[in-house]
Amino acid sequence: MSLKANYYDKPEGDDLFGKMIATNKYALAGGLGWSTVEVMMVSKPKGYLPTIARYVYFTGPFVGMASAFTVGAYAANKLRGRDDAWNYVAGAFAAGGVYGAWKRNVVGGLVAGLIFSVAGALKKQSVDEGWEFFPAVKQHAVSSINPNRYDFTLTKERERGWTTGK
Repeated sequence: MSLKANYYDKPEGDDLFGKMIATNKYALAGGLGWSTVEVMMVSKPKGYLPTIARYVYFTGPFVGMASAFTVGAYAANKLRGRDDAWNYVAGAFAAGGVYGAWKRNVVGGLVAGLIFSVAGALKKQSVDEGWEFFPAVKQHAVSSINPNRYDFTLTKERERGWTTGK
């Protein structure tokens, strides 16, 4: 399985390894990004080992939550034999359990599981009905990287070399 795997390449209940790669690559990127911001802006550890420890402290649970969601949704699909939003709810509460264990807060884990389950059920509904949960961003703004590509005048300049026909 390559790193270009997507979660919906195979139907639900198939290819657990590919789905784990698909979810964990985003969790790894998010965890490393969050860790970088936290290390540079908040904790500012001194030395290599404390910096690595902060990266592991944040990136590990991100990957753990993604893995718990994937395995929970996969197991629910296999146990129930149905492909619906309840599988995502089961996976979301598994991810919420990882969050609660990370923060050492049972109520926080339950609340996170509830929030994750709403997001998971909406995502499953969007996949089933064909609308996009996170639509692509359209670039409406005009970039000024190359201002010669755009006409910023109120009226366009007329063509050169034309006559009235007389």
